[in-house]
This record gives sequence, C-alpha cells and structure tokens, in this order.
Amino acid sequence: MSDFTKEVAKILLEIKAVFLRPSDPFTWASGIKSPIYCDNRLILGNVNERIYVETALSKMIQEYYPDVEVIMGTSTAGIPHAAYVSDLLDLPMGYVRTSAKDHGRQNQIEGADPKGKKVVVIEDLISTAGSVLEVCNVLKEYGAEVLGIASIFTYNLAKGKKRLEAANTTNHSLSNFEALAEVALTENYITKEEYNKVLKFQSNPDDPSWME
Repeated sequence: MSDFTKEVAKILLEIKAVFLRPSDPFTWASGIKSPIYCDNRLILGNVNERIYVETALSKMIQEYYPDVEVIMGTSTAGIPHAAYVSDLLDLPMGYVRTSAKDHGRQNQIEGADPKGKKVVVIEDLISTAGSVLEVCNVLKEYGAEVLGIASIFTYNLAKGKKRLEAANTTNHSLSNFEALAEVALTENYITKEEYNKVLKFQSNPDDPSWME
C-alpha cells in the first residue's frame, strides 16, 4: 500500500487544518497548553485535497479491513468522511450519536443497520481515543463486529495508545504527529527549536516544561 503519511501531513499544513504554534500555545478543553491544533473539517472545503484524503482513507480500509461490510462515522466530525468513503467503496453507511435521541425512535445508531455486520469506524482525529472507543462500544453492544478504526490523523499520545490496546481495538491513521512535525520542519513551518518543543509536548502533554 502507498504511504500517505507525509503527503497527508503536507495537505493538513497547507490548508491550515493543523496549526503548530509553539510560541503561542492553544488551550485544550482539559486546560492543557498545546502547541498544536487540528481541525480536519477544513478538508471538506478544499476539493482536491478532500478527494486525495477520502481516496487514501478508502485504500487504507481496503488494505487493513478487506472484509468490511458497513462504514460507520463518529458524530459529528466523522460523518462526512464516512459518507465519502462509503460511496467510494460502494458500502452502506451510518453513524453513531453521542447519545440516543430523546424523541421519535430514540435512535443512537442512524443509517445502515450494523447488527451482525463487520464494521469500520471512521474518525477524523485521534487524541486520547476516548470518544471513538465509546462509539465502538455502542456498536459492539448493538451486535456489530467492529474490525477497527480508520482515522485521518492521530496525535499518537501514550494515553490514546494505551486505551486502544486495553480495548483490543486497532486504529490505522493516514498521518500522525511525528510525521507532521517532520514535514513542518522540512517545509519551514517551524524552526528546529520549535520542532524539539512539539516533540517534547507529545511525549507528555501534562508536563508544561516543553514551553520553557
């Protein structure tokens, strides 16, 4: 299979879906100061880049999950990517809500019925993996066979890796933190000093000493 890692990293930087700002950190919802911010929704507004990413996702799924029968997206960021990929692979598609509706049929799973089917979950971004694993658990409890996760980008944080391992769930990402940092350095988005800072952050986001 082709290695999309650096090409996708380059795309994310070019369309400003990912910002690296070591000198002016972002604040995550958890309160952690971070040199990186990722918004993969911007892929949707860039046609050529979107076609590349969705095609790459489809090829990655064919490579690692050839028996897939249903594509399921996470709500809400994974939904459009799941729709594009399901169209390219000619497969049924659905998505999982964060919680069941409080009206109508009170569904939490929408679209294709994944019961008894082999499912791949599409996520745009993996950080600590908590939200995507909740989706996987909902599908498993419903009776789907979750083959694994296909995502666009992962921070490759130790906490996320441990959670995925504990849940015995596989994730394959088109690109990752290390590759993006390397491309950012090569393409002069960041300096060597800033490169070292962002890698130090990734090794332990809870430790603010990376800013020193």
